[in-house]
Amino acid sequence: MDEPQPEVRWAPLPPAPKRTGRVWLIVGLSVAALAIVGILLFFLLPRDGGPEPVGSTSPSPTATPSETPTATPAPTTTPEPTPITTAPPIGDPTIEVFRDKVSGWLNSADRGLDIVAGASGQDALPVVDSLQEDAQRLGDALPPSSIQDSWRSGVETYAQRLTALRAAVEDGSGASAAIDSARAAAADLRSLVGL
Repeated sequence: MDEPQPEVRWAPLPPAPKRTGRVWLIVGLSVAALAIVGILLFFLLPRDGGPEPVGSTSPSPTATPSETPTATPAPTTTPEPTPITTAPPIGDPTIEVFRDKVSGWLNSADRGLDIVAGASGQDALPVVDSLQEDAQRLGDALPPSSIQDSWRSGVETYAQRLTALRAAVEDGSGASAAIDSARAAAADLRSLVGL
């Protein structure tokens, strides 16, 4: 015989208790703990450049002459000479190392000049600014001593041509000639390092 099955009904669950009070308590305690740690670190860690102890400003008592002077030898401390530390000399980079360092800027010069040639008016100015920043980086790079003078004068020429290009773009006239002269100066730098 089958026993009767109890009837199953769904009843709504009672709402979960709100725990916002606990959350705010935990957050508050965490903030308070961090504040206490910060205050302790502020007061307990030594600070560089702090004030040095200064002698008291109160007048010292005058010494009275004693009847039998005692001779005490003055301390003879000679200050230790401070060692002079100089930076080690910077090695002369090889042409290959220097080429690797500047090749990215020189390659972007060709691409940038192509963009300037295809851009119109004021749209080319940010690209010229970027090329001038790269020219500054090229001037800051330390070349090998074998090409140092040629490199410095070549970078100076390239920077001057970029300045002329910027002026031509701002004026809106003669930009193609300025682009060609800047491209020639960049090509001179590329050939100087063997690119």
